[in-house]
Amino acid sequence: MTTVLAIDQGTSGTKAMVVDGSDRVLSVVELPVRPRYLPGGGVEQDPQELLDSVLESGRRAVREAGAAIGCVTLANQGETVLAWDPATGEPLTPAIVWQDRRAAEICAERAEWADLVARRTGLVLDPYFSAPKMRWIRDRLTGGGVVTTSDTWLLHRLTGEFVTDAATASRSLVTDLDTGAWSPELLDVFGLGDEALPRIAACDEIVGETAAFGARTPVGGLVVDQQAALLAQRCLAPGEAKCTFGTGAFLLANMGTGPARSGSGLAASVAWRVRGTTSYCLDGQVPTAASAVRWLQDLGLVGGAPELDRAAADGAGGVLCVPALAGLSAPWWAPEATASFTGMTLSTTSGHLVRAVLDGIAAQVAELADCTARDTGARPSTRRVDGGLTRSRVLMQAVADLLQARVEVYPSEHATALGAVAFARCAADPALPPADAVVGWAPATGYTPRIGAGEAAEFRARWTAAVEDSAIGKERK
Repeated sequence: MTTVLAIDQGTSGTKAMVVDGSDRVLSVVELPVRPRYLPGGGVEQDPQELLDSVLESGRRAVREAGAAIGCVTLANQGETVLAWDPATGEPLTPAIVWQDRRAAEICAERAEWADLVARRTGLVLDPYFSAPKMRWIRDRLTGGGVVTTSDTWLLHRLTGEFVTDAATASRSLVTDLDTGAWSPELLDVFGLGDEALPRIAACDEIVGETAAFGARTPVGGLVVDQQAALLAQRCLAPGEAKCTFGTGAFLLANMGTGPARSGSGLAASVAWRVRGTTSYCLDGQVPTAASAVRWLQDLGLVGGAPELDRAAADGAGGVLCVPALAGLSAPWWAPEATASFTGMTLSTTSGHLVRAVLDGIAAQVAELADCTARDTGARPSTRRVDGGLTRSRVLMQAVADLLQARVEVYPSEHATALGAVAFARCAADPALPPADAVVGWAPATGYTPRIGAGEAAEFRARWTAAVEDSAIGKERK
């Protein structure tokens, strides 16, 4: 198999990895990118910083690997959008990040089309997805250039092409889930019918070439980040699921080759389009996971993610946290929700607050797992997890306790990049079965519940009541 340069362009950083045909990781380079959190729910990034991080990390990874690269691939944030000039490639606006909630009013103004949007796309009419942010850019920032997700812009700068992938397109609210094509009717709902839209490519397709990292090299195997992690964790059969703990936490379940819809408030989208067949997934989102930890760090309550376990108390001391620092997504879909701490007294310490945030993240994941179980009819006894926050033993134990299931940790912090490698291998070798393209792995560690089902249910009932009382209820009265 070919040697791949995989670039995972994420919300908090960009990671470049070179993997050879024997599954050896030859180099990894990570560069931070820092979103700007603005009043009113705004979250923005500097597009030039994103591009620079892609170029620098990729070039350094190639130099450190010391190997000829046969394919370059890009995993992207999914729903982050910007306007840019197709003639020059220059950005015309900041990148509006998937966490940005400022398009909530645009969604509210289109409430009468919510059922249509859900039927056609499998998604919920919410500012989390691409089209409302695209409309917001047109209304508030500029009518010039083209407005696309960030992957299309980055790929244009690398290859000159105007393209996105099937998984990313399905996260837009303007793609028909059954056909996998842009929907003229939904585009008109958002007033985007006259926009130039990128070609939707398969995830195992070579879309162009780039000389950005040395010799001219094919570019292909494109995919949205969470679907890349789903493949990396070898969730190839219907019902198999994983949860990634990154800037947010994302639980995805493979639903096979039939366009699924959720009855429990989850989003439905394309998992990947490979070998002429489209696979689908259901997913739920916790908007703030590592970003909640960064918030704790900015407040001085923890020195950083590596110090979480030292900073967290053994228990939360009766404190409950609903970490809705960027609203709530599935199953509540409440972009107006705000974070809260309840149950504090004069004896509450910073360690209690840190622990309560981690418990709140775990509680949201447990809610998503319940939704997945209702939709799939299966409640696995083992759950697969990946991402940087899986280094926190406190958080992973809380997840195991509230899920009442064993949690198995992916052995690498780089699941998204390794999943992108598998898609690139499929693009480079049309005869390679997708299952054979996945980099081999075994769990690094595991966690089993330390509390009983009754105690877990009691905590979750109290936490859910806190959500209704503070994060959602007051906003909706």
